[in-house]
Amino acid sequence: MSPIPLRGPRSHEEPAELYRQMRRKHGPVAPVLLDGDIPAWLVLGYRELHQVTSDPGLFSRDSELWNQWDNIPEDWPLAPVIGRKQPSILYTVGERHRTRSAMLSNALDGVDPSELRAHAEQFADELIDSFCAAGSGDLIGQYAKLLPARVLARIYGWNDTKATALVASLTDMIDAGDRALAGEQHLYTAAQQLVAEKRVEPGDDVASRILADRSGFSDEEIVQDIMILLSAGHQPTADWIGNSLHLMLTDARFAASLFGGRSSVTEAMNEVLWEDTPTQNMPGRYATRDTHLGGVRINTGDLLLLGLQAANSDPHIRADHTALTGGNNAHFSFSHGEHRCPFPAQEVAEVIARTGIEVVLDRLPDIDLAVPAESLKRRQSPWLRGLTALPVRFAPTPALGGTGA
Repeated sequence: MSPIPLRGPRSHEEPAELYRQMRRKHGPVAPVLLDGDIPAWLVLGYRELHQVTSDPGLFSRDSELWNQWDNIPEDWPLAPVIGRKQPSILYTVGERHRTRSAMLSNALDGVDPSELRAHAEQFADELIDSFCAAGSGDLIGQYAKLLPARVLARIYGWNDTKATALVASLTDMIDAGDRALAGEQHLYTAAQQLVAEKRVEPGDDVASRILADRSGFSDEEIVQDIMILLSAGHQPTADWIGNSLHLMLTDARFAASLFGGRSSVTEAMNEVLWEDTPTQNMPGRYATRDTHLGGVRINTGDLLLLGLQAANSDPHIRADHTALTGGNNAHFSFSHGEHRCPFPAQEVAEVIARTGIEVVLDRLPDIDLAVPAESLKRRQSPWLRGLTALPVRFAPTPALGGTGA
């Protein structure tokens, strides 16, 4: 079987067509090449992805099992995405993972929903204040790309001035390009400083609640987990906002959202999770022994990438892609199994995304695209799917006078 490079124009310009071609050629599990021609498997099938994420005994999250480590250079750009000897929750397995997951879930569960929404509204208003009088703006670069990090930085315990610097580092790290390692280092330093500060002066924030837990995890492990929480919470949420606003501005089925209809916001957000999910692909699982999956032989130590968007669009599950998904939330956009996104983290992301969208619609009710829809570009990443810009125009409106205006 001829493997297909995962990175390339098709992976970010027409991923749905790429997944269809992979499925026609290889079936539900396709051979792919990562940066540096490193082989892996992309799980495309809904049933197969459910199997992989439901069987941690056969498909482990322990990256030490990978049979390709001898071929990975030290400066590999995917190192922040596919790590080794990283003491974070991503690579912890078994009972220790369950204990760790509970610790992080409890810390996130302590976030007051009304305060979270108030923070999101405040920052959303401040960001819109910065361009609303001009009658035009970019809802990605000036808004969606900035909002989640600012909200998350506050509830995690950082002061507001740190959030802006974190955004660039997060983007660099997650896109896995030339600046990925530098972005990871900046985020690591920021998380180290936060943990050190909260050891001395705890507050009512996520970092302090994690440190107050008695589960016995080291400061280094907590630093790594805070990095994961911030990176997994920011960029996918930013793309959830951007992709949802893009859908509302380009799909007539959601036109009511632009004229005061709020039920359509929820529908559009759920539609994005099925059809244009921010997290397209996710590493990974490692085979603990030789096995078969989707009609192909998987060798011990092989890496399996989770094709979340491909599974969501599996024709065996969703034959009619013209029908709206409604309230169906059986998608894989938050993954599945014991390593799925914790439910409190999903709630935090949803509150930030919904608030961010609703504030745009409230503040800029006559908003419209400022460029042809077909000219919009996607960020060049095989992992996350989001727009590089979303230019819009609207009737100029006065700022509300927030502190960031």
